[in-house]
Amino acid sequence: MPNDTFNSQISTVISALNSPSFTPKLMGLISSVFSFDCAVILGCREGGRPIYLYDSIKNYRGLLFQSYLTASFQHDPFYQQLNTNKQQGVFRLVDVVKKDLDYKAYCKKFYEKTGWIDELSMLIKIETERWVMLCFGYTSEGNYFSKQQVNELKPYFSIIQSLCQQHWKSTELNFSESVDNLIDYSDSMGEFIKYALATFGKEILTKREQEIARLIVQGFDSKKIANQLNITEGTVKNHRKRIYTQLNVASLSEVFQLFLNHLITHLR
Repeated sequence: MPNDTFNSQISTVISALNSPSFTPKLMGLISSVFSFDCAVILGCREGGRPIYLYDSIKNYRGLLFQSYLTASFQHDPFYQQLNTNKQQGVFRLVDVVKKDLDYKAYCKKFYEKTGWIDELSMLIKIETERWVMLCFGYTSEGNYFSKQQVNELKPYFSIIQSLCQQHWKSTELNFSESVDNLIDYSDSMGEFIKYALATFGKEILTKREQEIARLIVQGFDSKKIANQLNITEGTVKNHRKRIYTQLNVASLSEVFQLFLNHLITHLR
């Protein structure tokens, strides 16, 4: 059964629903039931790349933006698990990994460079096409997630699942939500993201095109952009064509890469 500390913190998380403080409060709640050295929360839309929502990475966090969100995510065993099985729950790395060449390359690019020793993930379905991945890592030698830890976490999962569903059903999965969700030592990241979103394409795009470009890099398709901006889908598609031309790109992947390069430039 959930422990007393966990129960006492639930009300704090509930009071933070639909607010920027939800994610750090949720992390505080989860840390009361098991230990981890760092955490990342990603939003996932079916067929799209993961969207950064939160992290507490202290070392080599630039790789999250430079490598993982750009391309490495495709080889993430938890991302593959989500897209293949669409199964909610608590999973250890050892339970989902396929030790093929792609995984070995992924380990070399991400795990070995970031210092992560082991990883555990909670996969939670928000709606039919929207999920969140809560990823927890150990960076200290000798620390690994055990089957016992997974079994001990299971009684808490339905509560964490419900909280996440309540929050993200009313909140879009996008970069802008993450701006105020960062813990103390990461506060500057929020400002970097806010600035990058506000200035992306500023020199060559119109204000409307900038507005649409900001939504594109946050994973919104043309239909959702049209609904959000109260314009027609055809108008959005015309703007997208001009945005791609002005940015000298030919695909969504290239737009996203361009945005990440823009963000990384301001991280240095």
